[in-house]
Amino acid sequence: MNAMRASDLPLPQIGRGKVRDIYAVGDDRVLLLTTDRISAFDVVMAETIPMKGAVLTQISAWWFRQLESTVPHHMISADADEIIREVPALKDHRAEILGRAMLCRRTTVFPIECVIRGYISGSAWKEYAAHGTLAGEKLPAGLVESAKLEPAIFSPATKAETGHDENITVARVREIVGGEVADTLERMARTVYAYGEKVSRERGIIIADTKFEFGRDQDGRIILIDEVMTPDSSRFWAVDVYKPGQPQPSFDKQPLRDYLDTERHAGRWNGDAPAPSLPASVVEATSKRYLEAYRRVTGSDLKI
Repeated sequence: MNAMRASDLPLPQIGRGKVRDIYAVGDDRVLLLTTDRISAFDVVMAETIPMKGAVLTQISAWWFRQLESTVPHHMISADADEIIREVPALKDHRAEILGRAMLCRRTTVFPIECVIRGYISGSAWKEYAAHGTLAGEKLPAGLVESAKLEPAIFSPATKAETGHDENITVARVREIVGGEVADTLERMARTVYAYGEKVSRERGIIIADTKFEFGRDQDGRIILIDEVMTPDSSRFWAVDVYKPGQPQPSFDKQPLRDYLDTERHAGRWNGDAPAPSLPASVVEATSKRYLEAYRRVTGSDLKI
């Protein structure tokens, strides 16, 4: 499977994120194609990570299948041959979509990142350590870094096109989307996280936090969209090395982050684009992390 930095399919391209290219399929469906681009510290690397796009697509597809009776979602298929049957224009592009494309119902997307934090880490820990708050709201005193939060916290954020998303209060979410929708988004996000956290823990992975997106489909239903509990949308930690009171090694981009941190501390990179070139060893180690995350979550090796 060749690594892919960008796609070029015979469909109208309607969006491009840090890793996904989005195509319209008529008025009611979209094709999400996940490339092998990778970003860290809000900078997209020049190099690609082999198999990363397939890992993200197929982990999401696996979760969507598990969640079938729990929440409605947007996935129609992540199988290349099924997608080609639905979208004949792609018949000569099987190699490009194989493993990395998902055909989905089109929705009107809510402009909210629905973050669930089961543990306090990252930006949440930095704010708490400085002010004892998260998005300006008080948290219990005495928490240590990476501590388990009981119950988990619904920690919404605004969706940023560039840079970091901004944590906002639940009250602000209610102002943006209305009280009834806000309650539904929180309930659905908590339901999916509770299920995913339990399943992953049994397989040796802690989902410390994760973000979900939701949209309203053409029937008016609120449904789960985008990617679900992947190494890119979640903070994955290994159960067997978890130790509260300190940062935890990440299960996905840690080799990449470690390398970039070294370059920054050595004064060879200022943190802005372009990033320094990645050694082949860092690319390979990062690819292996993604494939191992897939194996642990799903219980089998990724076969494309």
